[in-house]
Amino acid sequence: MPDTVRAAPFPIHTLREMALNLWSPRDQKRESLWRKLSPPQLFVGSFALLTLLGTLGLKALPGLYTGAPLSWLDALFTATSAVCVTGLIVVDTATYFTPAGQAFLLLLIQLGGLGIITFSTLIIVAFGRRLSLRHEVLVSGMADVAPHVDRRRLVFNVFVFTFSIEAVGAVLLYVLWIPRMGVAGAAWPALFHSISAFCNAGFSTFTHSLVSFQQSPLVLSVIMALIVVGGLGFLTLEELYLWRRARQKETRFSLSLHSRIVLVATGVLLVTGWVLFTLFEWDVTFRHMPVWAKLVNGLFASVTPRTAGFNSIDYGLATDSTNFLTTIFMFIGGSPGSTAGGVKTTTVALILLMAWARMRGEATPSFWGRSIPQETSQRAIGLFVVAAVVMTLCIFVFTTSEIESNLQAQLPRSFLQHTFEVFSAFNTVGLSMGVTDTLSPVGRWTIIFLMFLGRVGPLTFAAALASRRKLVGGFRFAYEDVIVG
Repeated sequence: MPDTVRAAPFPIHTLREMALNLWSPRDQKRESLWRKLSPPQLFVGSFALLTLLGTLGLKALPGLYTGAPLSWLDALFTATSAVCVTGLIVVDTATYFTPAGQAFLLLLIQLGGLGIITFSTLIIVAFGRRLSLRHEVLVSGMADVAPHVDRRRLVFNVFVFTFSIEAVGAVLLYVLWIPRMGVAGAAWPALFHSISAFCNAGFSTFTHSLVSFQQSPLVLSVIMALIVVGGLGFLTLEELYLWRRARQKETRFSLSLHSRIVLVATGVLLVTGWVLFTLFEWDVTFRHMPVWAKLVNGLFASVTPRTAGFNSIDYGLATDSTNFLTTIFMFIGGSPGSTAGGVKTTTVALILLMAWARMRGEATPSFWGRSIPQETSQRAIGLFVVAAVVMTLCIFVFTTSEIESNLQAQLPRSFLQHTFEVFSAFNTVGLSMGVTDTLSPVGRWTIIFLMFLGRVGPLTFAAALASRRKLVGGFRFAYEDVIVG
């Protein structure tokens, strides 16, 4: 794997300088305005722009549908779900879209999974340009986490990891699906599901997702591997690659605390969920399966809520224990710097470490022989609280806005169904208990807001809206303590 990307030859540099000299004053003014945008504003704006382009594409491009095109609201809903790699749908992807329409959704998923900023940064690196501070903050955010990892190489390796893993997954699924779909018929579903799984999107070209593959352990295993790897985060993947290369050269390489927490938290969640989901569904949705299939589907139920959105069972028929545990797993999500959503494994791990430190009378949480900065712990608490408040408010909106919609659709009022839907949207999962296509316009706007906010992150979204001006002199009010607990 290459360590660097060489600078562009002289002619390209000359053309670039000529293009800059030909800019009009209006273009230079726009460039000045662009430079005034903060990194959070650029990040949020990139996803807003991609969602807008996706919506316009779904409305304007011909040949995307087998029947009537989507309405503006449903087009926005579908584009947001694809760009934010969520997977919630108001129409059946398998039957409503033509292969061209599915390909357009897959393009939005790939762009949304990696992000426009990542693509633009790769172009900058490929042209031999130096990354600005804003691009380094946008792409990696790892200066204090893993200073030993080269940022330019990481940007390039993001694409190497992504396309290599997706290619391997597509080939494996293609081979596994040839007996069922034929040599030609297996190609497109294999590619689509490999990209959708790695990007943790949850979109499927099968009407019932992966329910028909309940007793296909190899298919479920490939999908699970893609989901887990895609949810680890590119920084952790880069460190694992460097660690493996160091072992081959018999040199020493130490993983960062970030990657250690990611790997431990991921392992604990997978094993815990595997045991609990298997027990909860053993005699319910798993009752007609052989023992080995129950174990495989129990593991799949532990993997997919974080935050892939594929399902091998009907969650509308699952136990309340399974659905409630699924909402918890959806809330946790994947790891930072990945294609997954949720509040992230590191956030929950830091809060638990902080609680454990307080119970032991220690002021600072620690893990693996390292103390964690107080500012990082406070950021984790802030993210957790903001996410909980946002979802609570949206659940309240659902309990009022969906009453008439449920009555018209002759559906029973279910608090758990609406809670499940809100958690799935905000944490960009895509699982549903079957109420997405019955949502009222207010409910669909709420889901659109949740999917977008969950993808960019509530704290990043708030930072994008905040003014860049700071108080002169660092003014603050006087301290005064309060009683807690």
